[in-house]
Amino acid sequence: MKRLGLSFTILGLLMGCNTQKPETPIDYDKAKTLINESIESWDKAWETKDLELSLKYYADDTDWTNAFGDRVQSKTELRELLGFIFNLDFVMSGENDYGENEIIFLNDSIATVRSLNIRKNQQWPDGSQMDDRHINHLRVYKNRNGEWLIINHMISQAWPKRQPKDTVPTTD
Repeated sequence: MKRLGLSFTILGLLMGCNTQKPETPIDYDKAKTLINESIESWDKAWETKDLELSLKYYADDTDWTNAFGDRVQSKTELRELLGFIFNLDFVMSGENDYGENEIIFLNDSIATVRSLNIRKNQQWPDGSQMDDRHINHLRVYKNRNGEWLIINHMISQAWPKRQPKDTVPTTD
């Protein structure tokens, strides 16, 4: 009988001992706010050519590709490329018209964000004006110690769709 009582006591102690630390549930509203603030910082940095602000929310091991196929795979390389881009007046001309960010949490530490920017009045290298550009951003964020950092950013571009020209020959 003593053994049975001792067995139940040991079993109860073992069941009461949880060696796993309970995880703090993520506050998704706060995470969305932090992510949106980082994108607003990117937008402001682009308008003011503020290199440090543009890099603030990128992880050191980020992977970044722009709409023209330029790819860098570290924050150091991104600093160099953006420094070059920010000095191209024709690229920096124009105005941005940003839409809402679509944030999807894949889990408590990974989020994807899609954003649309309609870039107006940008110039070609010869100074002539481009048509409006529809620029899509796909960012992947990772929560590292409570800080949401961009680990991947891909930028793509789509020109407005034009009506196809009539390809049927006409007879006069």
